[in-house]
Amino acid sequence: MIYSGTAISVQALGDGIAEFKFDLANESVNKFNRATLEDLQSAINAVKADSSIKGMVVTSGKSVFIVGADITEFVSSFAQGEAAIVEWVNSANQIFNSFEDLPFPTVAAINGIALGGGFEMCLVCDYRVASTSAKVGLPEIKLGIFPGFGGTVRLPRVIGVDNAVEWIATGAEKRPDAALKDGAIDAVVAPAQLTEAAVALVKQCIDGKIDWQAKRAEKLNPVKLNMLEQMMSFNTATAMVVSKAGPNYPAPKLLLQAMQGHASLTRDDALKVEAKNFAKAAVTPQATALVGLFMADQAVKKASKKHEAKATKEVKQAAVLGAGIMGGGIAYQAAYKGTPIIMKDIRTEALDLGMNEATKLLSKQVERSRMTPADMGKTLARIRPTLNYGDFNTVDIIIEAVVENPKVKGAVLSEVEGLVNEDTILASNTSTISITHLAKSLKRPENFVGMHFFNPVNMMPLVEVIRGEKSSDAAVAATVILAQKMGKTPIVVNDCPGFLVNRVLFPYFGGFDMLVRDGADFQAVDKVMERFGWPMGPAYLLDVVGMDTGVHAAKIMAEGFPDRMKPDYKSGTEIMFENNRYGQKTAKGYYVYEQDKKGKPKKVVDPTVYDLLAPVVAARKEFEAQEVIDRCMIPMVNEIARCLEEGIVASAAEADMALIMGIGFPPFRGGACRYVDQVGIANYVAMCEKYAYLGKAYEAPQLLLDMAAANKKFFG
Repeated sequence: MIYSGTAISVQALGDGIAEFKFDLANESVNKFNRATLEDLQSAINAVKADSSIKGMVVTSGKSVFIVGADITEFVSSFAQGEAAIVEWVNSANQIFNSFEDLPFPTVAAINGIALGGGFEMCLVCDYRVASTSAKVGLPEIKLGIFPGFGGTVRLPRVIGVDNAVEWIATGAEKRPDAALKDGAIDAVVAPAQLTEAAVALVKQCIDGKIDWQAKRAEKLNPVKLNMLEQMMSFNTATAMVVSKAGPNYPAPKLLLQAMQGHASLTRDDALKVEAKNFAKAAVTPQATALVGLFMADQAVKKASKKHEAKATKEVKQAAVLGAGIMGGGIAYQAAYKGTPIIMKDIRTEALDLGMNEATKLLSKQVERSRMTPADMGKTLARIRPTLNYGDFNTVDIIIEAVVENPKVKGAVLSEVEGLVNEDTILASNTSTISITHLAKSLKRPENFVGMHFFNPVNMMPLVEVIRGEKSSDAAVAATVILAQKMGKTPIVVNDCPGFLVNRVLFPYFGGFDMLVRDGADFQAVDKVMERFGWPMGPAYLLDVVGMDTGVHAAKIMAEGFPDRMKPDYKSGTEIMFENNRYGQKTAKGYYVYEQDKKGKPKKVVDPTVYDLLAPVVAARKEFEAQEVIDRCMIPMVNEIARCLEEGIVASAAEADMALIMGIGFPPFRGGACRYVDQVGIANYVAMCEKYAYLGKAYEAPQLLLDMAAANKKFFG
């Protein structure tokens, strides 16, 4: 053994070739934490001291290669300011450089995932051989930063500027065939042949059959483009990338500035430019929010595992009651992800509609080359439409997705409960009806939960799993497991009107309604909130949700929380509803809708809306953008705080992820709780006091008052 540490070992394989193996102790994956970086330097020193080594293969002792940097550990470095970040990155790069400068050829044998810092380690090697099961890429841009261990320097010198910009600016994860085509890896082999192939490549280098020193020199020298070619390439890339990223995501612009700034420099000088721009990105509030989201996502997954641990049965067979668009979407999602599902309805026409919906969604996957026609046939075969309950004794979990009416749902649930096994789980796909109330019609309420899908089912990642007063841990666990098998992210919440997402969304709509009441132009409000980061403003969102759905849900909220959600005025939204302007479904709402060239609804301004609103709104006045933001956001954020106070949602991380995935809260702001942290808790409470005259919805809940008094944050 040449070296043995906590993360890396080096041993001789014979013929002067050594194996440099990453195998981080007490971890299921390899990652670059501080311990690994320290061990990397020690291992390199040991290798340098051994004159018998003529070549080296870099391998992994785990099923992945290296998943990347340990962002949960390194985030503390981001809080120390730009100068400290630059110093930290430069010290890490000295370690990587010392590996790259070893006096013999090196080959990375990539057996699995090699992302971020993991792929940067591969780029440090002279050659890269990948298993067919590998996946490589530099996804840091998704965290509001970009590669800081030399990725922006080495990748363009390996695959060219244009390809490197596409790889890094999109954060794409590449399969071996795509990486081979671009030149990011040098060979692809079967998993069983990986180490053998890497060793053979090293031998060819040692024997002089391959000029590995020339290959290495390409990474040490400037990009092979003259100044004019560089200017043209980067100008085109900047126009495309920055326009796509928009003004709320600074990392892509800083990335391109770094890449263009160091393209004409040698490696060591280029790395200094990368480090400076990396530090600028790392201290932005967007990076803080996006890294926070990554950590919140990990917290949600950890919470799901705790629920899963309480499962008492496997979920092998599912069923959905109620076909149509929603039932068909649920059936499609289950079947597409591999779970067989029975789709039951009382009408043949509804079953046809459900199967047509599933077929349409699968056909799109075939059109996009994401599945073959044969796979489409196999997927459709997993959906069994039926008019009766004949095979329901084989079902593990049933999703009720009939009309949003408590009497109808109660009757359907009671009927099916009498026809299934005693341990079959029942789940209601409802957006507003109390799970505890629906459970009153059941003999086994402990087997009943809510399972709220968001529309369209195939697109929206969130599923709210709602625990009623009598729902058992086992029922919650089975529903969490099914949601995950369907490719969704489940978040468990407790029962209340609107559950979590709708409960906090409708105060946001309430803030919008009051702005319109007080003279704000709904179009101006939409523009401000879209600049804030929402994918669509509140008026546009109401049109998409449907005014009939919005008014119905608003009544439920008003009954549940009359002190802050029952308006004492007629809203513009009610005016739209009364005039049968339901939004996109009727082609008229706050806006009117025409079909674009792709057949999708395109919103157009309708001046007659202002005439309809005139009797219920004040004279038109212009509001400052910040006032529009505050008046829309404060009711939503306050309601999130109340949900945390009441234990409706278990953590700020789960609350933030629910808003991001359920209603498109701006990701670069990190969620409502992260938004409060960035505004500052004292500043936020002062905002609440400023607008308290508008009513209870604007009064800071006790949780926020206590946090302000103690100068606490939701995170950190």
